[in-house]
Amino acid sequence: MRPRMTRQRAAVSDLLERTDDFRSAQQLHESLREAGDSVGLATVYRTLQALAEAGEVDVLRADDGEALYRRCESVKHHHHLVCRECGTTVEISGDGVEAWAEEMAARHGFTAIEHTLDLFGLCAQCSRRPAGA
Repeated sequence: MRPRMTRQRAAVSDLLERTDDFRSAQQLHESLREAGDSVGLATVYRTLQALAEAGEVDVLRADDGEALYRRCESVKHHHHLVCRECGTTVEISGDGVEAWAEEMAARHGFTAIEHTLDLFGLCAQCSRRPAGA
């Protein structure tokens, strides 16, 4: 069941529409405050959780375990390339990964599997920057 769309929830959802990279709840909350929206951090968290449960945003975990959120272009199952330096994110298909995952599951007697795969590295622009710049 989708939660009622309040002004605050609409503000979070609208911000996600304008955000290309994965962002934490705290980063989204700060952006909303800077824009003059009086949305509480708890509301941001609840909204992101509801959107994730509805499959409307993707969630990945940062190295420190913090959840990061992004509204993705594709509604089909996909994966991400994420720049560790600037956060640039590219959606990629799972060609080959899906078959491998099914094969590994079958080999070990698993069924009804799910998986996530996100690749982290440096984007072309960050790779060209001198170290420490």
